[in-house]
Amino acid sequence: MIKEGFNPMSELINSLHSSEANPIFLISFYTMAFLFGISVGSFLNVVILRLPRHESLIKRSSHCMTCGAKIRACDLIPVFSWLMLRGKCHSCGEKISPRYPIVESLNGILYVLTFFVLDLNADSIITCVLMSLLIVVAFMDWDTMEIDMIIVGIIFLLAVPSAFFTDRATLFHRIVGAFAISLPFYIIGEISRGFIKKKTGEDYRAIELGDTILMFAAGALLGTKAIIVSALIGIVVAAIIGLINKYVTGNSKFAFGPFLSIGIAIGSLWGNGIADWYINLLKGPAQQ
Repeated sequence: MIKEGFNPMSELINSLHSSEANPIFLISFYTMAFLFGISVGSFLNVVILRLPRHESLIKRSSHCMTCGAKIRACDLIPVFSWLMLRGKCHSCGEKISPRYPIVESLNGILYVLTFFVLDLNADSIITCVLMSLLIVVAFMDWDTMEIDMIIVGIIFLLAVPSAFFTDRATLFHRIVGAFAISLPFYIIGEISRGFIKKKTGEDYRAIELGDTILMFAAGALLGTKAIIVSALIGIVVAAIIGLINKYVTGNSKFAFGPFLSIGIAIGSLWGNGIADWYINLLKGPAQQ
């Protein structure tokens, strides 16, 4: 018999928040979050592959990229099918890229991490959607050196439910956050464009417009403090990888989007906390 006023969702949230939560319940919940995450990750692989080619995301069934054979339903289980097939097509035996289970697993892990850090609430659900979109941005930009504006547009639209249902940032800080990084990025891009064209004859920016618009959308979602932390992390990681890439290949041009996505993912979970810690550090013990 169900108690009067019983709310299953409220009970679930209270269970996750409780410091004495049943370990079996927590393990079950996080397992379900991971399984749901890898299932969504399977679709993300389709988006990453087909969106740059302007192919339908739903009309054509999944198929082997080598022989074109339709993938059987039993081979569509995220992560586990790839492991059972030992990373090979069941029809032609050609190797299947390990990136498929990597994307699926990454999405599942990020969902679990999001719920672990933020608990179960509107903010964590919105952040899970953001994590999936960032995976698409990162891998698609890595492949094509382009950021799809449809995906960035969805990130921007997430700011609407976030503003209504979460206390992540005030409207003022969302507006400031939208321009805090994107405006400097745009100015740097415009200034560098002239220098690069004069030196190499190529027409491109040191920071492309796609990266700039991505930070505009993410800033509107995360707010001022979190987007600044996100940008700093993304820039530092990109600088390190860029130096390694320059040393190994001799090429200084690489996709910036994946590293900004890493920064945004970290900023969405810990950005405000990191910013507050740093601000308190600057104030010193006497002023705290």
